[in-house]
Amino acid sequence: MVVFGLQSQLDSLTMATQPRQLHQIQRRPTGRRERHRKETRERLYQAALDLFAERGFLRTTVEDITEAADVGKGTFFNYFPTKEHILAEFGGAYLEAVQKGLEEARETKGPIFDVLHNLATNSIRQINENEALIRAIYAAHASCESVRGELQHRVQACRKVLAEIIKLAQSRGEVRRDVPAADLARLMQGIMMGVTMGWSIYPSAALRKVLEETWTLMEPGFRGAASPATAGRRRRSK
Repeated sequence: MVVFGLQSQLDSLTMATQPRQLHQIQRRPTGRRERHRKETRERLYQAALDLFAERGFLRTTVEDITEAADVGKGTFFNYFPTKEHILAEFGGAYLEAVQKGLEEARETKGPIFDVLHNLATNSIRQINENEALIRAIYAAHASCESVRGELQHRVQACRKVLAEIIKLAQSRGEVRRDVPAADLARLMQGIMMGVTMGWSIYPSAALRKVLEETWTLMEPGFRGAASPATAGRRRRSK
């Protein structure tokens, strides 16, 4: 009876551990497959951006992209429905940066204006500082309706999040309140997009320097006449 009881306990232990072991065995190839998928997607994405910068968006084909990424042509459509979706991915990177900025603005005890400054001067540059690529992307937006529609969607999504950050800054008295946050977000977005496009056509200096200079000119207008920083600046200039 003792032997029978011991055997039952061993059988129960074996049955309890088998599924766990099987699950661990099954997870390993799934992890490798997922890693391989991410690597392939990134390879396609980077190859596409390089070709857009070199040849332009319209003159780059899906076959060009898959050849540069060293994958089969059909593989492309497992990751991106069209080459326009590559540009959507590029635009999505800035949207993600703005969303992270909103999270930071909600959590920070420091100035929210610093978050706006970072979004205006660092985020665009960190995504890409390749003037040829930026030219190609703007050209695609200007000449391709489907790309233009995607751009409008991304711009509106970014503007909404940016307006939320500006509202928080207004509530703390860091940004002028006599202009709606949505209007300030549209202004900030339009200026920075225009400056970036101008820089891509004539890159006379590093993009970071150009954006910093632009932000310095914009800052007093965003803070408003009642801002302590602006008032102090005016007193020093007298």
